[in-house]
Formats: sequence, structure tokens, C-alpha cells
Amino acid sequence: MSRQEPVLDQLNLVVEDMEATLGFYRALGLAIRVAPDGQHASAELANGVTLECDAPSFVAQWDSGWRGTTGGGPVIGFSLPDRDAVDRTFAELTGAGHRAHQQPYDAFWGARYAIVDDPDGHPVGLMSPIEDSRKFWPPQRPPHPS
Repeated sequence: MSRQEPVLDQLNLVVEDMEATLGFYRALGLAIRVAPDGQHASAELANGVTLECDAPSFVAQWDSGWRGTTGGGPVIGFSLPDRDAVDRTFAELTGAGHRAHQQPYDAFWGARYAIVDDPDGHPVGLMSPIEDSRKFWPPQRPPHPS
């Protein structure tokens, strides 16, 4: 019997300010369902991945090893329909007061790319489709100072 490759189908964020977080992801365009107690929310994305948000007081219900921290970690990446949508979405989110993490730029892999932090500091990547004609190998950066 061959082993089946795991499929990423859920991202779960622990959030300090549920309303601010839901506002951010709604501004990004997600349809979000909120549990009656307001401690849990989820959005099923078009590709089948579910983004879930939990208040810290709810996390112990499903994670007995939780250390009580939020933010940081991996970048949550969203595909946008075109290059202009990256710039527009970045401007809308930062204009609403969300922290600019990485200004929009033409990435070496051929996409327009930007990062905005959600209210708990989770980096949210915004990326256009990759265009082969825009790919380039990045110039070598100087070594990081020790």
C-alpha cells in the first residue's frame, strides 16, 4: 500500500481581537462564519482550504499544549486575480490601518507581491498570477552582518 501525500486544508490562527481580525479578512474579501459565542470563526476558501480563527480563551479546547502566543510564523498567502489587485488590496488594507509588512513589488518569480500584517501580526501575502515574461534571477545580496 502506498502512502498518500498529506493535503493542506486548514490554517488556524489564534487571535487577540476577533472583531479586528474578522474585519481584516472580510476587507480582503472572505465570507466568514462566526460561532454563536464569538470565540471561533471560519472561512472556506475557493480552493477548499479553511481559514479558522480562535480566541485565546477557546484554544485550550483543541490544543492542550498551547503556549499563549499569537502572531508571527508562516505567511498566509492569497492569490489575487492580477497585478493591479495586489496594489489595490494592499492600499485598501494599509489605508484601513493595517501594518505594511512588505510594499508591493515585482518579485523575481514573476508575480506582483506584497505582505500586510493582520491585527495579530500574522503576515498575509498578496500575490498576482506568475508571468513567465516577468521572471528574473535576483541580484546577490551582500552577506548579513554578523
